[in-house]
Amino acid sequence: MLYIYMLGYDVDFGHMEAVSLISAPKYPEKQVGYIVTSCLLNENHDFLRLAINTVRNDIIGRNETFQCLALTMVGNIGGREFAESLAPDVQKLLLSSSCRPLVRKKAALCLLRLYRKNPDVVNVDGWADRMAQLLDERDLGVLTSSMSLLVALVSNNHEAYWSCLPKCVKTLERLARNQDIPQEYTYYGIPSPWLQVKTMRALQYFPTIEDPYTRRTLFEVLQRILMGTDVVKNVNKNNASHAVLFEALALVMHLDAEKEMMSQCVALLGKFIAVREPNIRYLGLENMTRMLMVTDAQEIIKRHQAQIITSLKDPDIRRALDLLYGMCDVTNAKDIVEELLQYLSSADFTMREELSLKAAILAEKFAPDLSWYVDVIFQLIDKAGDFISDDIWFRVVQFVTNNDDLQPYAAAKVKEYLEKPAVHETMVKVSAYILGEYSHLLARRPGCSPKEIFGILHEKLPTVSTTTIPILLSAYAKILMHTQPPDQELQSQIWAIFNKYESCIDAEIQQRAVEYFALCQKGAALMDILAEMPKFPERKSSLIKRAEYSEADTAEQSAIKLRAQQQPSNALVVTDQPPANGATSPVPVGPLSLAMVPSMITTEDHTSTDQALSQQNGSLTKVDPQHPSADLLGDLLGPLAIEGPPGATVQSEHNAVSRLEGGPDAVDGSAIVPVEEQRNTVQPIGNIAERFHALCLKDSGVLYEDPYIQIGIKAEWRAHHGRLVLFLGNKNTAPLVSVQALMLPPAHLKMELSLVPDTIPPRAQVQCPLEVVNLRPSRDVAVLDFSYKFGTNMVNVKLRLPAVLNKFLQPIPVPAEEFFPQWRSLSGPPLKLQEVVRGVRPMPLPEMANLLNSFRLMTCPGLDPNPNNLVASTTFYSESTHAMLCLVRN
Repeated sequence: MLYIYMLGYDVDFGHMEAVSLISAPKYPEKQVGYIVTSCLLNENHDFLRLAINTVRNDIIGRNETFQCLALTMVGNIGGREFAESLAPDVQKLLLSSSCRPLVRKKAALCLLRLYRKNPDVVNVDGWADRMAQLLDERDLGVLTSSMSLLVALVSNNHEAYWSCLPKCVKTLERLARNQDIPQEYTYYGIPSPWLQVKTMRALQYFPTIEDPYTRRTLFEVLQRILMGTDVVKNVNKNNASHAVLFEALALVMHLDAEKEMMSQCVALLGKFIAVREPNIRYLGLENMTRMLMVTDAQEIIKRHQAQIITSLKDPDIRRALDLLYGMCDVTNAKDIVEELLQYLSSADFTMREELSLKAAILAEKFAPDLSWYVDVIFQLIDKAGDFISDDIWFRVVQFVTNNDDLQPYAAAKVKEYLEKPAVHETMVKVSAYILGEYSHLLARRPGCSPKEIFGILHEKLPTVSTTTIPILLSAYAKILMHTQPPDQELQSQIWAIFNKYESCIDAEIQQRAVEYFALCQKGAALMDILAEMPKFPERKSSLIKRAEYSEADTAEQSAIKLRAQQQPSNALVVTDQPPANGATSPVPVGPLSLAMVPSMITTEDHTSTDQALSQQNGSLTKVDPQHPSADLLGDLLGPLAIEGPPGATVQSEHNAVSRLEGGPDAVDGSAIVPVEEQRNTVQPIGNIAERFHALCLKDSGVLYEDPYIQIGIKAEWRAHHGRLVLFLGNKNTAPLVSVQALMLPPAHLKMELSLVPDTIPPRAQVQCPLEVVNLRPSRDVAVLDFSYKFGTNMVNVKLRLPAVLNKFLQPIPVPAEEFFPQWRSLSGPPLKLQEVVRGVRPMPLPEMANLLNSFRLMTCPGLDPNPNNLVASTTFYSESTHAMLCLVRN
């Protein structure tokens, strides 16, 4: 029967006989019964109910061979009825000290299968101590199986298994030092690589490691793994050692290790991408792409740019392309995009569309100037016209239309391309639009008269499809309108073309021809009817949207996330999402210039630096004005981000309101909400204030978490606009009801939160976009008043949102010849302030530079004559100030 089934035929007989064999007393019959039953029957088959008692008797019996057969079948089938009936017995078997390791190993794997299939049925409450006990096991087979079970448990709830963390580190240390490892578990000289990988995977589910000794021990082990891994000739040893290495790299990234260890990781991956073996080079590129998400790793990876570019010559270039895409910024965009353009003509046809899209996105985000961006897009269209989507040429048309200084240059450039003997149809479309709108700006240049421009365009008319002809007809009408005084010969030629297409079968072409011919009869009125196209409204780039929503694997997704976080170039007009619910369009933001501070900035300060309110997430405390803050992050973010002293008391509603209403130094109080003493029976997981401070420095992470819900944030910031997405995740198997979220913005922020659902289904996550506009400078913080109900628990918390002042900064390099004149031109307060920060630990210059960079302040090394001084520059954006240059000397 089993042989017939393995050949692919349906077997619908003999099931009862196979189940009855399970009850046989002899091993050969019982073995056949278990094997055939586990292969032929699924978890919902009725015959399985007949075997449950027999299987249970075998599990709790004394015959180890029968126990192994039963555990194997239960693990293979993994049905709900098996889990309900047999899981307690399997758990007892796993914890039994009298069972042989073989049985306990199978019991651990069987329990893992049951838990994965039916986590709500398998009772693992209070299992932390038992799992910690299992991790002390000396037998590596049982330990490996138990570690697999631990990975599944901590992936669902890591909070319950903190006691297992030191045991995992101890196990990893034992393996790394090769202490007491049997020969049968040593694979090509590597002690149990499978157990090493699973242990490091389990450690990645714990958010942090608080104990300094445990953290130091773990870093020593990781250091040993990094230093002891190399590429050898033996393929099997390579596979095992690289599996351990790449899991160690993932753990290093998760723990956000010291910069020195990050440098070692990148240097090791640099060796990998330099070897000739394509599989190893592929893995090196993929892991280097993931490392781009780690703070400060991008600068280290840039050192390998030349080798990464060489990898574009591989048959499979996707990993190298993802890595170049992720590591690109303002400093190296020109080199990377030019390399992509150069490679485009020889790239495989299947890759050209993706290559073109990414080159276009990088050119848009990091263009040093507008003319370079136009050159890149035109080269893309020229070299890969068949693979260029309409979004790309639509985008360049938007930029040319919205930037008056660019229009003559773009018109002259497209004319050069049109004069080539072979021109792609997409280039004809771009050229027709741009020359139709702006060819009159070239009229005084040789070879650029209206008649000559018309002749160049008209040569392409017989070669284009019906989708391009309407654009050409519009261009002819525009050229005729701009020709002053009128040229009778040109007018006759264009009218003849309109007459020719008045009977065209294509309705679009026919309508344009008829209407343009009729409009041309109106003479001077034509100037008003065919006036220059208005500027396009600000909107988010469709190219970047395509990249963000594309289907991608883990490494490519890392690059896409990094692109979303990168600050764009100042050369292009910054765009943003269209306003929701019919709100007015945001104020356009033009190119940045090193202008003086606008006169609209007054000496009025919206916050008091002497007396400040500190609003922790979930509480409101008063800060002693003389108390020196030991938190440098708080000092830089301003009074509302400074933590209060441990003994601070909750301020009453009356005092808070009177403080907000009194005097010119009063805090802008619309974001300050008096909060009563917490009566929530549900306690948050982790330190909420630390989560808020971390989100002030990065754009994605967890804002709040308790046993029932997790609130995450992902943000994008463009000039004075911000878009945050709140991820509300229900962690339980029951719904969260009465969900409410109310925004309490300060007066300097305009915030619009989309509709929050009243109910969050079990194990579901909902996304709630939040639009933010910064109206003017202020250090006040917005508050999210969030509440929900779970069972009898009503939870209400007030959470600070990380829409803080530094989010509206954009780093900009300033040369020495411009920095110091600007610095000296600012005489004193309020435009120039100096403050001595006391009560903080001394910081070395590199660490201080990294801190400033994380606040979006670009440090300029070597700019100040004093080597102990740090100089930084950035730009602050608000609706009232637009782009305002800010200088820092530290």
